[in-house]
Amino acid sequence: MIGRRFLRDGEHLVRVFSSTTTSSPKPGRIPTFLRESGGSNGPSSWLLVQEPVASLCADGRFQDAVEVLFRRRGSVGDAVGLLDVVDRLHQASPQVYPYLFQLCLRHGAVDDAGRVFRHAVASGFQPDVLVSNRLIAMFSKSGRHDDARSVFDRMSERDACSWNTMISGYAKRGGMAESRQLFDLMPRGMRDGFSWSSVMSGYIRHGQPAEALRLYREMQMDGRSVGNKFTVSSALAASAAVLSLRFGKEIHGHVIRGELASDAVLWSALSDMYAKCGAIAEARHIFECSPNRDVVSWSAMIGRYFDAGRSDEGMRLFSDMLRSGVRPNEFTFAGILNVCSERTMEALGKQVHGHMARIDWDPFSFAAGALIDMYSKCGNISSASKVFESMPQPDLVSWTSLISGLAQNGYPMEALRYFDSLLSSGTKPDHITFVGVLSACTHAGLVDKGLEIFWSIEKDHALAHTSDHYACVVDLLSRAGRFAEAEEIISRMPMKPDKFLWASLLGGCRIHGNIRLARQAAEALFRLEPENAATYVTLANIYATAGLWDEVAWTRRLMEAKGVVKKPGSSWIEIERKAHRFLVGDDSHPRINEIHAQLEKLSAKMKEEGYIPDTQFVLHDVEEEQKEQNLTYHSEKLAVAFGIIATPPPAAIKVFKNLRICGDCHTAIKFISRISQREIIVRDSSRFHHFKDGSCTCGDYW
Repeated sequence: MIGRRFLRDGEHLVRVFSSTTTSSPKPGRIPTFLRESGGSNGPSSWLLVQEPVASLCADGRFQDAVEVLFRRRGSVGDAVGLLDVVDRLHQASPQVYPYLFQLCLRHGAVDDAGRVFRHAVASGFQPDVLVSNRLIAMFSKSGRHDDARSVFDRMSERDACSWNTMISGYAKRGGMAESRQLFDLMPRGMRDGFSWSSVMSGYIRHGQPAEALRLYREMQMDGRSVGNKFTVSSALAASAAVLSLRFGKEIHGHVIRGELASDAVLWSALSDMYAKCGAIAEARHIFECSPNRDVVSWSAMIGRYFDAGRSDEGMRLFSDMLRSGVRPNEFTFAGILNVCSERTMEALGKQVHGHMARIDWDPFSFAAGALIDMYSKCGNISSASKVFESMPQPDLVSWTSLISGLAQNGYPMEALRYFDSLLSSGTKPDHITFVGVLSACTHAGLVDKGLEIFWSIEKDHALAHTSDHYACVVDLLSRAGRFAEAEEIISRMPMKPDKFLWASLLGGCRIHGNIRLARQAAEALFRLEPENAATYVTLANIYATAGLWDEVAWTRRLMEAKGVVKKPGSSWIEIERKAHRFLVGDDSHPRINEIHAQLEKLSAKMKEEGYIPDTQFVLHDVEEEQKEQNLTYHSEKLAVAFGIIATPPPAAIKVFKNLRICGDCHTAIKFISRISQREIIVRDSSRFHHFKDGSCTCGDYW
């Protein structure tokens, strides 16, 4: 049977347990403040002490007291509370600190370690070098850099580990001024490869590669410092960042002359440097000479070809890899598929998918998510859905890729259905998932549903709203013409509106002709990204639609004054793995006469079926007949016409455009899809449009 006594002494309330199975110390051995109650003040802190612990403290056996408390309570905080007993006993406390520090370090109790350290400082106790170094490391990793520096500054003796841990901690968080200051103060005899590489990699990580190269030069001039694979790798990364092939070749010479020529990490860094500096042939030579070509080095070299825009050579090297007996892993596949996604190279992505199928790839791997993303971004949402449905247990990346893909391809209701399935599966969505779902609501004009999902992010899913979420909901409201609500949400944002939000608002103003808000959004964008021509063009478009030609002229003069050049609209189509690019009014294509003839033929049939050119999309104040002529030769129409004459029916025609498709072209391509009996897919800068039988999946709402 266990009995309880509550004892109070001043500000401390102590609960003392007694047990019939544990021999209790004599009352005289327990401090008075533990045996007597008294005082009228309420307790400000709690301390649990069992009678054996009190006795151990009275005898100065602090290590035993710490061990008993921690073993019985399982809380580092309770054990650290022993410091209150030490204070009350007025005994020399240095005996207790080593044990408490070890306990905090062993269990990663950062806050408790800070409390012990502050108590130790007040009592004049200094931990030894080993404990101090471990405290510095723990505080640095936990982001408690001030505490780490406090430990460092109070050390009476420091070793290389003390300096390196502090230098590295500052460098990792971006405190390069503090990191370099400590590095310069560090005794030169203590500097080692870790010291130099910590500062160099910090400079590179935080956008100062030139400083990293200057430090490497300093290291070379320092007779006592010898570079290792980490410092040399950092120097090579810095050379690649500043595109200094000359410096990179110089470092290559150091590698060959030194004792590092057999290191696989350095060979990879050398190859990477040459590739990023545009010397892909030298990068391949380094790869071929590498002593250890494993799956990582193969995958990296394949990626370098794709990054250099030489996809055919990248695929040939991928085939060489398969023939060599080196089995690709999920990183190999995901890397190639990500490039295919970025460059909309569906044919190449299909080849990779075929390779994956032949080697019996793991459907649980994250390469599956990359495959879904590739098909979605190439406009093949059917294949993306098939890959997803074949996965036994989709991960969040796969769910998000499909939901976003469905939204971007004009299937918002399907995107919302999959979102409901995601929630039912128990998978927790993240902020990227919600961007995809809100985008689906935006493209479908589901304003109330979108607002419901937006508010649920914090309320139901305990996630903080991001600037992307706000940009989506402003896009949602402004497209629907609900500008008062959009302004209200902008005014209540916890962060400053970014360029994406203002661009969304400007896009809504273009749809509804809201001149006042368009000016406000454009002015904000002029401040945030004054070099972006899209803002000036959209504002001029809004003015032109309203017939405000003086304002159109003013906008153009502003562009000229700031040296902003409008990006020419271009469209391209891939036929037999060759890209054919068109500009407005382009006559450089070898089959341009056939293209123009096809457009004239289509134009005549379209007008018979009721098509009327929408000349408001021509900004120049010219005659209507000239405006119609300008519209006829927009780049997307040229690309579609070429697709019709260059591919046999019923093959789908897939066109890509660098800018947003104009309203007239959107209407015209709907007519063309019905007349030609062809599915036409156009991906503009905003989304995919799937035209079929005279209609578009966007529902004319984009």
